[in-house]
Amino acid sequence: MDSIILLSMDFSPIKPNFGLLLWTVIVFLIFWLIIGKLAFKPIIKALNDRANDIQDSLNAAKTAREEMKSLISENERISAEAREEKMRIIRDAKESANALIAEARDKAKEEAQRIVTNAKADIENAKKAALVDVKNQVGAMAIDIAETVIRQKLSADSEQQDYIKRLVEEIKVN
Repeated sequence: MDSIILLSMDFSPIKPNFGLLLWTVIVFLIFWLIIGKLAFKPIIKALNDRANDIQDSLNAAKTAREEMKSLISENERISAEAREEKMRIIRDAKESANALIAEARDKAKEEAQRIVTNAKADIENAKKAALVDVKNQVGAMAIDIAETVIRQKLSADSEQQDYIKRLVEEIKVN
């Protein structure tokens, strides 16, 4: 009978009756509560988690970007320091090389001057020795010549022989 009543009623989807409207709202509200408890909370939680993950990723990217800027500036500072250090080392090496070259040049000049001075002294000593030797030889030759001349002159004269004897005695006394 109920089914007959339902069929005998004039049903129109455009104009629903009050009972159908009431039951539709009640079923919809029950459905909404069940779905809200079972589906909407996990979906909202997932969306919030996703928003938090996105925000955390954005914050991490911002932090990483700031760290990269800091690392780049630190790298540039270290690179500048390294260039300055390299230039200082090169400058010091050039100064050291120039100092060593100048020192070697000065030592070579001093050594050359010493060698020249020693050579001049050796030449002067050899010259003096040669002059002394020549003088000795000339003196010996003069004595030989004088001796020969005096023997020829003294051999004939007895006065001269007496004079020579006196000279020899005087030399022996002194």
